[in-house]
Amino acid sequence: MLRTPVVIFTSLSLVVSLSFAGDVKSRSCGDVRHAYMSKGFSLHNVPHQEIPGEHLRVCSQGYTCCTSEMEEKLGHQSKLDFEKLVEDSSHTIRTIFTSKHKKFDEFFLELLDNSEKSLNDMFVRTYGILYTHNSEMFEELFSELKRYYTGGNVNLEEMLNDFWMRLLERMFQLLNSEYTLTEDFLECISKYTDQLKPFGDVPRKLKAQVTKAFIVARSFVQGLMVGREVANRVAKVNISPGCSKALTKMLYCPYCGGMPDLKPCASYCQNVMRGCLANQADLDPEWNLFIDAMLLVADRLEGPFNIEAVMEPIDVKISEAIMIMQDNSMQVSAKVFSGCGKPKPVEMGRSARGISDVFNSRFKPYSPDERPTTAAGTSLDRLRNVWTTMQHSVIDIKEELKQSKKFWSSLPDVICAEDKVTDPNEEQCWNSHTKGRYFPEVVKDGLTNQLNNPEVDVDITRPDTFIRQQIMTLRVMTNKLRNAYNGKDVYFQDSSDEESGSGSGSGFTTVPEVVKTEPPMVEADISEPQPAADASGQQKPRLQLLVGVIALVSLLLQWR
Repeated sequence: MLRTPVVIFTSLSLVVSLSFAGDVKSRSCGDVRHAYMSKGFSLHNVPHQEIPGEHLRVCSQGYTCCTSEMEEKLGHQSKLDFEKLVEDSSHTIRTIFTSKHKKFDEFFLELLDNSEKSLNDMFVRTYGILYTHNSEMFEELFSELKRYYTGGNVNLEEMLNDFWMRLLERMFQLLNSEYTLTEDFLECISKYTDQLKPFGDVPRKLKAQVTKAFIVARSFVQGLMVGREVANRVAKVNISPGCSKALTKMLYCPYCGGMPDLKPCASYCQNVMRGCLANQADLDPEWNLFIDAMLLVADRLEGPFNIEAVMEPIDVKISEAIMIMQDNSMQVSAKVFSGCGKPKPVEMGRSARGISDVFNSRFKPYSPDERPTTAAGTSLDRLRNVWTTMQHSVIDIKEELKQSKKFWSSLPDVICAEDKVTDPNEEQCWNSHTKGRYFPEVVKDGLTNQLNNPEVDVDITRPDTFIRQQIMTLRVMTNKLRNAYNGKDVYFQDSSDEESGSGSGSGFTTVPEVVKTEPPMVEADISEPQPAADASGQQKPRLQLLVGVIALVSLLLQWR
């Protein structure tokens, strides 16, 4: 009596099992084949129905639509997909630095070109052939300023001082053409420039303004270049074996389970991305400091270190210096002769005319009220237009830089927020095993927080050396920017000595350099002449003197 129910129950179990097994084996892989083919893969050896999955290494080993070859190809595809996700998500920030670096660089170089043309037009109009005979010194000045800006190995203060001294020596020779001036005598002149102050306070002010403005501009454009290079480098992700396995499981194991349209849950995606981008997130603190320093320097470009305030009125400042020297010319020569000795006179001839006669009969100081409005005026208009455009560019750059803060730590969230990657429905998404809610908590960003990441096996004891190099690059650049903000010059390795790889006009390297010089940050003292100090003190007024004297040289050449 008791055996009948047992037999019936056993028979029913067998029937149900066979029915279930038959149903499992009969599940079609049609959707998987279609999705697999859409990825560009061949359907050769792709099963039409599910097969046992003992051969799989990453995905579930139950019944599957994947062969070993399919799993391997899909694993490789997951790497490509991940690389593209990072590249697409970082496109905006990389474009900011690439486009803004190019635009600012072009604007600044155009500003220098227009400034040089403006000065040249005015001096040709005012002094004619007298200026053109000596214009090469101005050309050389602007050439060196450009080389400094573009990263050349130029000490700005020494370059300005040398330029000023050369012009001073030539001018002194012309003013005292009735004497034979030896090399030793000309060398002696430099010892008295600090005491003489032939151009008053103008040289010191102009030198300080030029130095500070160019330090800021050069550091800012290099900062844009460094930001571009770091962003481009970090966007090229290094995929570890643990990350590769997690990506395959998240993106393509649904294929093997017969659910190719199933997208991962957002929280699941965030854990995978935090594990794969753990080292990138560690870039964020230094990146944020770098952005803050860039914003500070941008403020300088708009404010006290405004390059327009230096370059646009440079012709008027030179004219002012020339007039001051006209008033002081006889005293300057007398003091030089007193300190260096009176040189031997040359034979009487057309060059033996007195200094006072030269100034009184031939020299007319240029007045700012007589500023030309034709060729030079047109050049000045171009200069102002370029500067206005560059100012707007700086404002745009500042706003976009602010938006780039905390970018690298937020990158996993940016990627996983896209509808094409995850499913917003927490009940209808892939949770790493099947369709349903993902329960594990989302780990924090950064390498050390990946110790308990449930999805990615991360070795927290081995930081990515490449990312650490980028952190150091940002740290060095941040220090340079802070120095520039404070008016301190820094040494940039000459791009002709070592390639920077930037491919643009600004050839900087990202190798750590040291602070080299600090420009004068105070206004000139216009009190009574003081005894000569050290070499650096002697050089302070030379720039203005050098620039102003060139116009005088030109006038004297015409008279001769």
